[in-house]
Amino acid sequence: MNTSSPEAPWPVHVVSGKVKGWVEKLGWVWIEGQVVQLNRRPGAAMAYAVLRDTNQDASVDLTMFASVLDGTDLRQGHKIVVNAKPEYWTRRGRLSFRVQQIRLAGIGELLAQVERLKRRLADEGLFDPEGKKPLPLVPGLVGLITGRESDAEKDVVQVAQARWPGVEFVIEQVAVQGPTASTQVCAALAKLDQDTAVDVIVIARGGGAVEDLLPFSDEALVRAVAAAHTPVISAIGHQADSPLLDLVADFRAATPTDAAKNLVPDAAEEAVLIDQGRTRLSAALRRRLEGEREGLAAYRARPVLADPTWIIQARAGEVETLAKDATDSIERTLTVQVAQVATLGAKLTALSPQATLDRGYALVTTERGTLVTHPDQAPAPTKLRLILAGGTLPAQSRFQSERPPWADPHQSAT
Repeated sequence: MNTSSPEAPWPVHVVSGKVKGWVEKLGWVWIEGQVVQLNRRPGAAMAYAVLRDTNQDASVDLTMFASVLDGTDLRQGHKIVVNAKPEYWTRRGRLSFRVQQIRLAGIGELLAQVERLKRRLADEGLFDPEGKKPLPLVPGLVGLITGRESDAEKDVVQVAQARWPGVEFVIEQVAVQGPTASTQVCAALAKLDQDTAVDVIVIARGGGAVEDLLPFSDEALVRAVAAAHTPVISAIGHQADSPLLDLVADFRAATPTDAAKNLVPDAAEEAVLIDQGRTRLSAALRRRLEGEREGLAAYRARPVLADPTWIIQARAGEVETLAKDATDSIERTLTVQVAQVATLGAKLTALSPQATLDRGYALVTTERGTLVTHPDQAPAPTKLRLILAGGTLPAQSRFQSERPPWADPHQSAT
């Protein structure tokens, strides 16, 4: 069937087959465009993308084996040249291009260079979180690097001063795109970093095309930010492709407005927080005082404080009992000791020479008081003294005897 009519229409599969034949006659062609969508799942055999003409409102679907992407580091926004041929899928009536080769072109190649620089700087540690400097809680002076008369400048200044009226700015207006942008931003950064009054530096731009943001991925600028002594906030405002400045900055803000919100606290919110803190502090103090009052009342209600003499009275009986017991114990001890003294006195009396004298015996001494215990001690005529129970008598030895007088009743000594 070469023609169709209302009486002899073509079936869908016939039309689809003819379209497929016409389309595939184009063969392999080289196509240039920008990747606006990329779908590549880990482990999947196939990858899909949408390629758009950068100057016209036209796009085509791309289909490729995942291996075609190996070594390209293809990302959304890259400008590429592909070698592909059209395929028409008759089942769904869908046209796509089967890709067998991809080359980065124009901005795509620049983005690939940026990606390689990113990996190299990351290996050097320039993006490590440990190297990030903390932002000041309330900066007094903010250094702002932005375009001339830009909306980004207005957003940062107006939002920050609305949140914290006391904040002040020193603004460096520079080119934020083009071949001199990186150099001017670096110079402004060095100037603000040398000013000891500047507490934090904001580099702001209100977004833009991928190629317009390339100066913010310049290696010199990235290293300058990493070496700065003052904390740096990046506020480029481009979510799809973050420039390297976002990675090296001490804080990354999604937009200039977001940078202003993170730059200073909201005075109204802080006032509310202070009021809430005061309220909580007052409540805590009241609870503490009430607790102390209750504790003091509990102490005062104790018997020892209500009537301090009660403990003395309670112990008085014990003291009296202990005193009586002590007295009784002392008396018993004294009685026992007196008896023992009497016993010892009696023993001492019984053993003393006086007791012997009381029984009628006498002690014989010389005039010098030497006790005479043997006749040889008093040869005649030796003057002696006789110590009796009732006193002393003088005497004189007349003769000696080998035997004591009491040994022989018939002999005596005078």
